Amino acid sequence: MNRADLNDAALDFNAMRPKLMRVAYRMLGSVGDAEDIVQDAFIRWMAVDRPAVREPEAYLRCTVTRLCLDQLKSARHQREIYVGTWLPEPLVEDVDHDDITLPLMLVLERLSPLERAAFLLHDVFGVPFEEIATTLDRDATACRQLATRARNHVREARPRFKIEKKRALQIAEAFFRASREGDLNTLGTLLTADVSLHADGGGKRPAVAEPILGYEAVMAAMERLAALVLKNRSTFIRTVYINGLPGFITLEADGQYQTTALDTDGEKIAGIYVVRNPDKLKHL
Repeated sequence: MNRADLNDAALDFNAMRPKLMRVAYRMLGSVGDAEDIVQDAFIRWMAVDRPAVREPEAYLRCTVTRLCLDQLKSARHQREIYVGTWLPEPLVEDVDHDDITLPLMLVLERLSPLERAAFLLHDVFGVPFEEIATTLDRDATACRQLATRARNHVREARPRFKIEKKRALQIAEAFFRASREGDLNTLGTLLTADVSLHADGGGKRPAVAEPILGYEAVMAAMERLAALVLKNRSTFIRTVYINGLPGFITLEADGQYQTTALDTDGEKIAGIYVVRNPDKLKHL
């Protein structure tokens, strides 16, 4: 294979890399692992008999999905011994890709790897069941059943509201100001009655060990936090979308980054997701 052919192959792959990253990340919940999977697929692509590949995108999507399924076996073992609440690595974007939001990713974690793959490929990425059957080495009927089972599990976690970007990020800014200034009255007006607070420190930075559920419990936690943040100021970096949810990045008093994502209907916040584990923030 001459250099020109290799260069063309690399250009073709790089054009598809963003789509492949989205598949890998939504399968694994880890930016670093997704990048490794896509790079592995690139190496395989450069070595394959490419003229014999009729549909390069389908071939690479199949390759990435299969590599992810292999990876999930070891990833699941690691999460069984994870310290505290596990949240996916924050995927930070400037635009709202709300096909898979953070709450939905947490539900996907409870599915079998095959159910997750069938659901993502068909319901999120629009892949026909005939292609999924080839990817999963199952017949199309079995893949439909896998997707149906997954759909029943994730129905309540699917994004229900399409929120205008400006309004979504305004809510994120308002939450930051109220929580960091100890303005509990304003903060209280932003939360739903069934709000939940989730924080992932990975055992490496302080974080609540279990999700805090309900308005009263979350407000009590925010009141305790307010006393700490007034003494240890954090620096606001910017508002962004994090795993499809509006949120913000801060630099905390200990010199480490933190991301906060907010599940909101455009008026009130139903879920607060904070990632503090430094291992999950290296890509920021």
